[in-house]
Amino acid sequence: MGILSQSYTLPILPLKNTVVFPGIALPITIQRSASLRAIDTALASDIKKIAVFAQKNTATDIPGPDDLYSLGVTANITVIARVGSTLQIILQGVERIEVVNFVPSHSFLKAQVHPLPVSVTQNVEAEALQREVLDLASKYIALSHPEVQHNLPLAVSPGEDFLQLVYPLAKLLPLDLSQEQALLEASSESEVIKLLSDFFRHEIQVLELRKEISDQAKDKLSKEQRNYFLREQIKTMQQELGEGAPETETRALREKLEGLTLPEPVQTEVEKEMARLEQTPPSSPEYQVMLSHLGLILDLPWGRLTTDNLNLKNARQVLDEDHYNLKEVKERIIEQLAVMKLNPQAKAPILCFVGPPGVGKTSLGQSIARALDRKFERFSLGGMHDEAELRGHRRTYIGAMPGRIIQAIRRAGVSNPLIMLDEIDKLGHDFRGDPASALMEILDPAQNNSFRDNYLDLPFDLSRVFFITTANTVDSIPKPLLDRMETLNLSGYSDEEKIEIANRYLFPRQRSEAGLKDEQLKIPEKTLATIIRRYTREAGVRELERMLGRLSRKVAVHFAEGETTPDSIEVEDLSEMLGPERFFAERIRKFLPPGVATGLAWTESGGDVLYIEAIELPGGEKLTMTGHLGEVMKESAMAANSYVLSYCREFNIKKTVEAVHIHVPAGSIPKDGPSAGVTIATALASLYSGRAVRSDTAMTGEITLSGLVLPVGGIKEKILAARRAGINRVILPLENDKDLSSLSEQVRAGMELIFVERIEDVLAAAIPEENTETPVPH
Repeated sequence: MGILSQSYTLPILPLKNTVVFPGIALPITIQRSASLRAIDTALASDIKKIAVFAQKNTATDIPGPDDLYSLGVTANITVIARVGSTLQIILQGVERIEVVNFVPSHSFLKAQVHPLPVSVTQNVEAEALQREVLDLASKYIALSHPEVQHNLPLAVSPGEDFLQLVYPLAKLLPLDLSQEQALLEASSESEVIKLLSDFFRHEIQVLELRKEISDQAKDKLSKEQRNYFLREQIKTMQQELGEGAPETETRALREKLEGLTLPEPVQTEVEKEMARLEQTPPSSPEYQVMLSHLGLILDLPWGRLTTDNLNLKNARQVLDEDHYNLKEVKERIIEQLAVMKLNPQAKAPILCFVGPPGVGKTSLGQSIARALDRKFERFSLGGMHDEAELRGHRRTYIGAMPGRIIQAIRRAGVSNPLIMLDEIDKLGHDFRGDPASALMEILDPAQNNSFRDNYLDLPFDLSRVFFITTANTVDSIPKPLLDRMETLNLSGYSDEEKIEIANRYLFPRQRSEAGLKDEQLKIPEKTLATIIRRYTREAGVRELERMLGRLSRKVAVHFAEGETTPDSIEVEDLSEMLGPERFFAERIRKFLPPGVATGLAWTESGGDVLYIEAIELPGGEKLTMTGHLGEVMKESAMAANSYVLSYCREFNIKKTVEAVHIHVPAGSIPKDGPSAGVTIATALASLYSGRAVRSDTAMTGEITLSGLVLPVGGIKEKILAARRAGINRVILPLENDKDLSSLSEQVRAGMELIFVERIEDVLAAAIPEENTETPVPH
């Protein structure tokens, strides 16, 4: 493009609190996303230039065209470093520019600009102004930095650009944004120099006055007087800044203490601490420590409670408005409200919501707080290693602070909030302590009425706090900690439940966030069902909401471009809007060869279908197992093999196999547990007999060497996983019959559930006498 000499279009970089001048290099740290996109666009262009304009209001985070000054500079960009979402660059000002008009752009500001050079006049007056400003600059440097040796020229040689010296001199002065912008907007060299000279004269007067005051003080003040003078200066500056003098701070704390009613032991300790603070000089290192500690104590809501809304009808209405189904959890909350209504002194419960991601554990806590009219506080325990994060640090440490529990109470402003501790199953522990041990006191109703935070070092009553924790699994939670919580399981949703949730909550929310009205976008139930089955595979609804959000945004584009026709998304539109289908569960393994059986597994994300494969080997180890199996699963495989081989005649197995290889696909994922026992036994019986297992049948259950089938967990999640995969026939242990109460009638109606007590019953149901399956070459 060459040298810029006419109107051209550039991305805009808005700057806060500073102005870039032509010829000046300025390091800048960029964090705003729009600014990052503007810089990336400029760097991708041939000229690698950007238009830089100062913001009028520095408090504006997302500036628009009206928030910028109309005159700025073009600048070359040099990237120093990029760390995450932060970019460090150097801007080298090139020439002044003025906005012609702004160009529409969605992600950052862009404008058509044209150069606006400064007019230069060579005459005697201009030379006099140049020498004057150089003299003033020399005098300023001598006063402000007497130790610095400067080499400013006395005059500028003919032909040199004096502005290349003027603008750097401006950066020596503590100018505010409006003064810098006035310099940039000066249209002639003479005007720039006159402005700069005025600024220098003002600063020189201030420096000379300060020097005069300082010289007089040195002559007159003794050491004691000097200290007194400095203290008075500090006090004056604090008052100017609104921070108040030390006496004012202690007086404010004393007044606050007199207005509070504290528990007797706390009152005694606080009085002692307050007396110590009043006798401690502000210059002492302990002063700020005691001040912060007392500030925390007096900020805490000692005995301040919110009044619970114990209207059971209102609670049911709020819970039903926010969440679909979840009857067990809702009934438990209603029970607690009834107890609190009849016995106001009852201790708050400690609940643990356990379930796969996306089923609504965290949002349910918010709904409970809304139903009770309680303050809600939440923080995540995931990855927490340091016990001090919960209990606080002792005040002897630099930078000590209270623990997360006390901080949450302080933010809530009441001593009976609802506090949600997310991801309790992902707690860590190392040399810094075990947070789970600290939680055992916090979550124990018998102990938490006198909880002592290490920083607070006073007993605080947590018995009125309604604690709710969430987890994906209880396996990683220490048993003593789990024993202190009441576990409520939130299972995955069936397809019908997901459709209902989408229609009630997810789709209206995403449509509203996209700026669409109800009549502008419709998604029929058939389309929702296809999205659920072909574009998501999850126990919860998080991915489903993301898909509905994508559809809403794509339709929003059409309306933003001027279309007015309401849109209804049909099944055939999904491939264009969401891409190709992601899952083809009903087509997976239509026919199973001998040696392959379909099992069901429980994971933290819900249930899943698990295929177990067995093949005959000509030699080698008698039993080889692969697929990242745990010890319990390997023992189940050995027990299954031993049982099947010992009962060959009963199963009409005549074939003798020297060695067998058992493999469970998805080898990178660890697998363990006894529930695959019946599936492994069925796969081995199929291999040994040469008869294929029914492909429409899945199974789960633990086995014993005597042939019993024992109950397992996660039945609802496993049945839903089979249903999602298009398998409508499931073999279950007889004792798991009681677990079907949580399944809806719609799910049970479409499934054939076979309950068994022994392995023989499993094989009879899974392996037909006459092989009707079409074998697959293997």
